[in-house]
Amino acid sequence: MDIPWWRDAVVYEIYVRSFADASGDGVGDLAGIRERLPYLRRLGVDAIWLTPFYPSPMADGGYDVADYRGVDPMFGSLDDFDALVTQAHELGLRVLVDVVPNHSSSAHPWFQEALRGVGRDRYIFRDHTNNWKSTFSGPAWTQTPDGQYYLHLFAPEQPDFNWRNREVHEEFLDVLRFWLERGVDGFRIDVAMGLYKAEGLPDVGDQSFTSVSPVWGQPEVHGVYREWRRLLDSYPGERMAVGEVWTDDAEDLARYVRPDELHQSFNFAWLEAPWSATAFRKVIDDTLAAVPYATWVLSNHDVVRHRTRYGTDDPGAGLARARAALLTMLALPGSAYLYQGEELGLPEVTDLPDDARQDPIFFRSKGELPGRDGCRVPIPWTVDPPSHGFSPGGVEPWLPQPESFAELSVEKQEGVADSTLECYRRALALRRALAGEIPYTLEWLDSPEGVLFFTRGPLICALNCGTGPVHLPEHTEVLLTSGPLKRGLLPQDTAVWLRRAS
Repeated sequence: MDIPWWRDAVVYEIYVRSFADASGDGVGDLAGIRERLPYLRRLGVDAIWLTPFYPSPMADGGYDVADYRGVDPMFGSLDDFDALVTQAHELGLRVLVDVVPNHSSSAHPWFQEALRGVGRDRYIFRDHTNNWKSTFSGPAWTQTPDGQYYLHLFAPEQPDFNWRNREVHEEFLDVLRFWLERGVDGFRIDVAMGLYKAEGLPDVGDQSFTSVSPVWGQPEVHGVYREWRRLLDSYPGERMAVGEVWTDDAEDLARYVRPDELHQSFNFAWLEAPWSATAFRKVIDDTLAAVPYATWVLSNHDVVRHRTRYGTDDPGAGLARARAALLTMLALPGSAYLYQGEELGLPEVTDLPDDARQDPIFFRSKGELPGRDGCRVPIPWTVDPPSHGFSPGGVEPWLPQPESFAELSVEKQEGVADSTLECYRRALALRRALAGEIPYTLEWLDSPEGVLFFTRGPLICALNCGTGPVHLPEHTEVLLTSGPLKRGLLPQDTAVWLRRAS
């Protein structure tokens, strides 16, 4: 059987504003990404995912799209995009782009027409509100000058589309065609479980991501992805789609990746699991039992970076645990999604000044919630201030970087054997080298309390989440470790890849 490229791919998320700035304005852009593609090739990833680069007022970092078929001048031009795709393909990298179908920008021509009373059924307008809350804090409804209210599950600048209007379906099919014709290899679908709302918009007591919520996960959404799947399958080159689907259980997640729907869906249970062998094993078992093709992710542009999360109870252990989690994730069946800067061991930036923050969550909660800016700080390429190589010259980046980023920069880590960057490179290279030997199955081995041992054919992965060192499985040889072994023992907060000795 031919194995699709995405089944075992390692995809690198690029938060466009914070990856690399070629223009010198302090904001990342497409030309900056293009300059850094050789770095990503050396890192060993298979594909890149670009967050929205479309024309936008930037009320929510570009996830408020005003034009789905263009490039915001802040990021470059369509020619820059085409050049980026061409060069990525020449380097053997596939390109995924974000599509945002739940809502548009309030500056989108459709919504501006709706405010004038034209085509209002493309969005969700009502004479009266319900009790739904915005994910970004506060009510999910805003009143217009004529007295009606419109729904926005996120910021007021992000009105929700009405997917019960066939015109919305046709518009997004055309948007997908536009980018497929430009050579993209697939799409990451924002808020993939949110397009449809329950008929009548009933009040809700709990707005969590459940299959019975009137806000999320309505059954009609699956018809959208069947349409999209037929479109993707009509193009050559194994074009694919991965959904941002937040659910409460793996069974609900599995509905989105049925054979005629999405190819993949993010597995946020892995990201949300605490540092615990018991918790990790449950997520692994539940995921592999429920979905045909698993995905694994530790961080992204919406959550606290996992180095910081894993160090909540022991800040000194955060980096060691992050590296161990990476080795464990890369040993699992399925694809892995990396977030820019995690290969440098970047922590969450928690001390951003209030006047630098831009996340609408911070403003809508009146500062009670810090928002997501801390994981979006531009990544450091060199030791040099003020931008550590992110921007040319002496330009300050759009979010300030801490001084500690100098020691975590690519320049500082490159070629240093025990650096996090080189750990990632070794792990990705070895994963690729072993790909032909490793089956898409996993077997658990007996292990001490707080420790996981599992095997995939000749590869054994051991992860120690316990409180002390443990013996490794017998008759094995060490291939790769996340940190040094001690007298042949696996220390706590460490992972190792092993091969059965011949």
